[in-house]
Amino acid sequence: MPPPRRRHPRGRCQIVGASDVSALSFSTLILLIFLSFLSYLAPPLLDHPPLPGTQRRRLADPPSHLTTGAVNEQTSRVPRVDGRVKNDLWRSKRSRFYVGCSNASNKFAAETVTHRDRYLMIGTSGGLNQQRTGIIDAVVAARILNATLIVPKLDQRSFWKDASNFGDIFDADWFISLLSKDVKIIKELPKKAGKYFRSPYTMRVPRKCTPRCYENRVLPVLMKKHMKDFCITLLFSLLIKDRQDYMLKVVQLTKFDYRLANKLETEMQKLRCRVNYHALRFTNSIQEMGEKLIRRMKGKGNQFIALHLRFEPDMLAFSGCYYGGGEKEMRELGAIRRRWKTLHRSNPDKARRQGRCPLTPEEVGLMLRALGYGTDAHIYVASGEIYGGDESLAPLKTLFPNFHSKDTLASKEELEPFSMFSSRMAALDFIVCDGSDAFVANNNGNMARILAGRRRYFGHKRTIRPNAKKLYSLFLNRSNISWDEFASKVRTHQRGYMGEPKEVRPGRGEFHENPSTCICDAAESLNQINPNNQHRKGKPTSDDFPEEPDGSERDYGEYTSLSKSSSNDTEMDYDSFTRTEDSEIDDILSD
Repeated sequence: MPPPRRRHPRGRCQIVGASDVSALSFSTLILLIFLSFLSYLAPPLLDHPPLPGTQRRRLADPPSHLTTGAVNEQTSRVPRVDGRVKNDLWRSKRSRFYVGCSNASNKFAAETVTHRDRYLMIGTSGGLNQQRTGIIDAVVAARILNATLIVPKLDQRSFWKDASNFGDIFDADWFISLLSKDVKIIKELPKKAGKYFRSPYTMRVPRKCTPRCYENRVLPVLMKKHMKDFCITLLFSLLIKDRQDYMLKVVQLTKFDYRLANKLETEMQKLRCRVNYHALRFTNSIQEMGEKLIRRMKGKGNQFIALHLRFEPDMLAFSGCYYGGGEKEMRELGAIRRRWKTLHRSNPDKARRQGRCPLTPEEVGLMLRALGYGTDAHIYVASGEIYGGDESLAPLKTLFPNFHSKDTLASKEELEPFSMFSSRMAALDFIVCDGSDAFVANNNGNMARILAGRRRYFGHKRTIRPNAKKLYSLFLNRSNISWDEFASKVRTHQRGYMGEPKEVRPGRGEFHENPSTCICDAAESLNQINPNNQHRKGKPTSDDFPEEPDGSERDYGEYTSLSKSSSNDTEMDYDSFTRTEDSEIDDILSD
């Protein structure tokens, strides 16, 4: 007889009553229906209904660190790195072997011929730095046309409604004097012309207009003599002693931004550099306040990082990116985006994969910590209204507690002369960013381009641009790798994006960002001295030149060849949109 089977009371299956089964089945059914309904929902495109056939498509979940209003646990666990930072983080080892060189040749200076009856007026467009590009190109255009340039009029009807004139921002007398050998510039039209001559002929030239384009489109207008003008000239010939004054021909070019070709002959490019880096000097009040802010930053930590964060609602809406803010974010940014009728349908996943999305404040902080900057580093943030406010900035402040802006460095009384004028406040940020030891640009707008080129020209000061395309996948998988591995990959991805000499091939990109024509090898530029030259004199010795890399030093700060893998090829500048004639897009996104 087989032994009796042991019973295990603790392992018995409890018998569920019929009523319990019904309740359980009903609850399960409700839960399944709810989950099925959620599977059809996805964060919609920011401003358009789903495309046909994509109703069931979901956006990829945002990286785990994209949380609004809280410091992510991974961020709080980033190792603290205090103390002395490697010198390579603050400056390039090879910057001293390159100098800015923008002097005109003797032939170019001798060829200066200005026709006394030709006058060119310019109306700039956009924010401060976009207007700066227009002013630079206006000088070159006047040289092409052999015309006298009237000091350019700043845009007072753009998005910011800034009533500042040229002389409120820049030193007009310095501007006229320094360029006197290149182009004749005056502050206003001669009074006789203003009294007797009809209004200037107003026109607009195409984007990227070449010198031949100006000669074919604008020069004939300056030289044209209408029969009406001839008859009036005869009528007033007895009344006007100086007939030449009456016969002035004036052309006004409107919305003058990016109206000159990017690639010009060498002498014209050098003229651009003389205007940009030497002639355009801020007024004394703006310059002194900006330098005061720099001294206060230096006093806090000797060296500091300037960050152009560019995480404002308009930029995020324009980019069409999704940052994990759910229904609230999509509703708010979608409403802003709908103002621009010319924008195509957004694809947040694609935009982020292609590197067209500004990094979040937290991502910027993680990148900088991975590069080697410690928690003791001081950061100056140049930015407008940050989307999400203090909640968005909280993770960045956790990573870098020494967080500053012009509002924290200066009193309201000190900023009062500037605070009501957006261009003057932008000029203060420009000066501080230019004077920083390391500058980080979170987008490729006009301010970032102008500063990148200026910092290259004046010694290749450390200038960091996130390689957003490569960093995207890295941030996406942040939770699956160790901090050491994450930091190593960040340094690898950032090669070619750290402001090293020759990391961008000559002629590539906007000239204002990469003024390669105006940057020379120090050994080949011994006899060329720039206006206000701050570079050392004398011939470099053999001990001054760098040793050739042996391949063992492959850190981000070391020299890398201009191979395809190391060259800067991220396109995060939204050129395909901002080069349109949509004035509101140009205005809001210009800086």
